[in-house]
Amino acid sequence: MDELFTKARDLLAKWKGDTYVFGRGVLPQVGKLAAAQGKNALVVCNTTYMKPVADAVVDALKKAGVSVSGGAIVPDAGPNAPRADVYRIETYILHHKPDVIIAVGGGSTIDACKAANFLATLGGAVSPEVDHWFGTGIVSGALKSTGKKLYPLIAVETSASSGAHLTKYSNITDPVAGQKKLVVDDAIVPQYSVFDYDVTASMPIPVTIDGALDSIAHCFEVFSGLPAGAPQEKYDLAASLTEAAVELTVKYAPRVIKDPKDMEAREAIGMSTDLGGYAIMVGGTHGPHMTSFSLVDLAGHGTACGIMNPYYLVFFAPVIEKQLKLVGNIFKKYGYIGENPDSLSGRDLGIAVARGMVAFGKAIKAPTTLRDLPKWNDGYVEKILTAAKDPQLDMKLKNMPVPLSATKVDEYMGPIIRAAVDGDFSLIKSMAS
Repeated sequence: MDELFTKARDLLAKWKGDTYVFGRGVLPQVGKLAAAQGKNALVVCNTTYMKPVADAVVDALKKAGVSVSGGAIVPDAGPNAPRADVYRIETYILHHKPDVIIAVGGGSTIDACKAANFLATLGGAVSPEVDHWFGTGIVSGALKSTGKKLYPLIAVETSASSGAHLTKYSNITDPVAGQKKLVVDDAIVPQYSVFDYDVTASMPIPVTIDGALDSIAHCFEVFSGLPAGAPQEKYDLAASLTEAAVELTVKYAPRVIKDPKDMEAREAIGMSTDLGGYAIMVGGTHGPHMTSFSLVDLAGHGTACGIMNPYYLVFFAPVIEKQLKLVGNIFKKYGYIGENPDSLSGRDLGIAVARGMVAFGKAIKAPTTLRDLPKWNDGYVEKILTAAKDPQLDMKLKNMPVPLSATKVDEYMGPIIRAAVDGDFSLIKSMAS
């Protein structure tokens, strides 16, 4: 077995311990986890294309002596967790008052269940509007002031994607405005998580590509965004996560594209995205993620981040040389960069690594410019820049390798976004201080 697998498993096991069950063939263990919480479980899952998974979960619950609330599975959330689905799932929680919530699905379903959980718990005492909760630490503050507790939540991941089953984030979308916003709170991390990598074999290739790109984005954004004074231990951990996740993705994603039933490659991508989830609990993402929030109606989240990462890294290149060389050498190892990253510096280094990322994206048939997105129009440039000035997304500006303020968005982000439209790195201003 590839030593990369051993490294990834060790990192995940040391992080989550017995609160995370992952690997191949582990889905039945959800029954034991649920039984430890009570006898009545609200199960949220898609029952069309994911019916075999839903049936397996219900069977595991039955064998463990756990009943399904209301005798039926609650329909899952749509892509990007629309707020209407959050409110709908909340009503099921309020009606059935389960002992445990089991969210079975990808990041959208899990994020929606996280939000529905805190709305059902705190909506009556604080605010039933999801908008109130966007930001950092608001749920924890309300739990402390009210003395209430969230329902136990078990996240059963089915897609190698966002790492939602492991993290403190809940991304919720307003489909009318076409804008995604974020809840960040340690209180919403699922108590237990299960990821059976065999389940991902049924996922469409575009979903797998989206997850692979999200893994790279999570790790690299966190690694590159660590402040200069970050503790060495934190830097080393971010470096280890990035090195393992990026190499797993770069080595195995092309194999999945070639053979969707290659289960070794599926497992590799699953662990890579899990490491991405670990990374965003170590530090914060920044520019590419912030931009992706304005592209929810054009592309999957990971795909949007994957498009933007090369352009942002050119912008920051002079201040993230160590991070660029680590990642650049991985892309060089697998033939996506011709130059030796160790012999380059500054903007030249950034452009070399950016071109390597673009070459990898093309190799896995991912879009590499904004204009590659079928419904793209140039009006999105202004939408992206306007959203970046929203105070609720200020954390993303502050997480950048060189923190930006809203007043600097047009001057520095504008050229990045315009460069990404057609792939013209020459438009980007490098910022060193």
